[in-house]
Amino acid sequence: MTNTIPKFPESYWTESANVNEYPVLEESIATDVTVVGGGISGITTAYLLAQAGLKVVLLEAGKLLHGTTGHTTAKITAQHDLIYDELLNKQGSEKAKLYYQANQEALQFIKQTIEQHQIECGFSIQDAYIYTNSDEYISKLDKEMAAYEKLGINASYVDRIPLQLASKAAIIMHKQAQFHPLQYLSALAVKFVEAGGFIYEQTTAIDVEEGPLPEVITSKGYRIKCKHVVSCTHFPFYDGHGFYFARMHADRSYVLGVHVDEAIPEGMYLSAEEPKRSIRYVETAESAKLLLIGGQSHKTGQGVCTINHYEELKKYAAKQFQVKEIAYRWSAQDLVTGDKIPYIGRITSSSMNVYIATGYHKWGMTNGTAAALLIRDLITEKENAYEPLFSPSRSMSLGTVAKLVMDNADVAKHLVAGKIEMVHKRLEDLAADEGSVVRLHGKRAGAYKDVNGNLFLVDTTCTHMGCEVEWNNGDRTWDCPCHGSRFAFNGDVVEGPAEEPLKVLDF
Repeated sequence: MTNTIPKFPESYWTESANVNEYPVLEESIATDVTVVGGGISGITTAYLLAQAGLKVVLLEAGKLLHGTTGHTTAKITAQHDLIYDELLNKQGSEKAKLYYQANQEALQFIKQTIEQHQIECGFSIQDAYIYTNSDEYISKLDKEMAAYEKLGINASYVDRIPLQLASKAAIIMHKQAQFHPLQYLSALAVKFVEAGGFIYEQTTAIDVEEGPLPEVITSKGYRIKCKHVVSCTHFPFYDGHGFYFARMHADRSYVLGVHVDEAIPEGMYLSAEEPKRSIRYVETAESAKLLLIGGQSHKTGQGVCTINHYEELKKYAAKQFQVKEIAYRWSAQDLVTGDKIPYIGRITSSSMNVYIATGYHKWGMTNGTAAALLIRDLITEKENAYEPLFSPSRSMSLGTVAKLVMDNADVAKHLVAGKIEMVHKRLEDLAADEGSVVRLHGKRAGAYKDVNGNLFLVDTTCTHMGCEVEWNNGDRTWDCPCHGSRFAFNGDVVEGPAEEPLKVLDF
């Protein structure tokens, strides 16, 4: 057993799930609905629409369930940090209550679907705790509890938590849940196909030609003609003049999967204060509890050397628990809107048949499911009380607009800083399995040397809007500090909004 951090990132979910493989799209086709994105939003939306009798095609640029959904902590809860007091003050009681109800209904949908199809996915009802050990945050918990009471949320206020962590107060949101997300969604994908749906992997959608019958265009030039298009690609693969790159920012956070030599109580836990600490257990196939410890959030492409975030979680785990082994490490990227409410619905007010689901603010299990339920109703022309709350075209307060202006000023700062940065490192300075910005022929370049000494050189200018990417040594990717695009060490796109790879350079 060892408590060293694994050399390469790997999610427990992806390592422990058997997900079917699906073919590549090799022709132009027609369908009723094209859903783009093979995570929780895309698969659930496709499943629901197929159940409603529509002909549905699901496209995934890579492998199904290897994106954000495969790197979550998989808490199914409406307790989304200290959000309800904020929603009450900024959005009013009606919208705050709708937000809670939408996420609680999503939890119930997941539970009922698991029961209906008898899906084995480690689903269990758990209380969700948000706790503090800071005197400063007790007053914030008091306000949050008052918001819970005003909104009719089933909750309790306690002075300690079952987990053996120092705590002075906590709020419990009762009867929330946790599960293995990939076991659940891989089963749902099978049910979708059984209902007549089609899944195509390694098929990248790059554009939409809007019209009465929109067409989705793939990177190979194939076209899918349909009546409706749904973008569930985490960051929208198609912007539709919605300017989503300027209306959200990307955060990264980190997770360790740890075996400990002690009993772990029931419950899911989140610290109120910074640095955030998220804790839940997983019942593994060996009947051992794997503790998932998450935190260390920061804007993508910004902050300290990324491996340090794993080191901080390791120190925390060693201080709080009897660690036997750090078995897994992974990171996730989340998009945050100005008002912390997702964008779900028609991509713009003038677009009647292109839909979007994004901006889940780290709470994709319920928000992603709520998105699928809402989009199902929009396409099948059923009334849904949550449409105005989540509408991407909703108006925002002056305070929210001011925050977006600040976010974009931060983008401008990083755009300029990357252009004038002095780079002194040379190719010959790189060790094996090291990446860095280097000086090549007098210009800025990105270099990675693998364990066998092979060099990969790329132009560090992001293909989205020209910011300079930075090396993420924790995940071996090039990350953009402006809008969160991420690229593999060889320049391939890992995450949008960028659609084109980084330019490969010669020695």
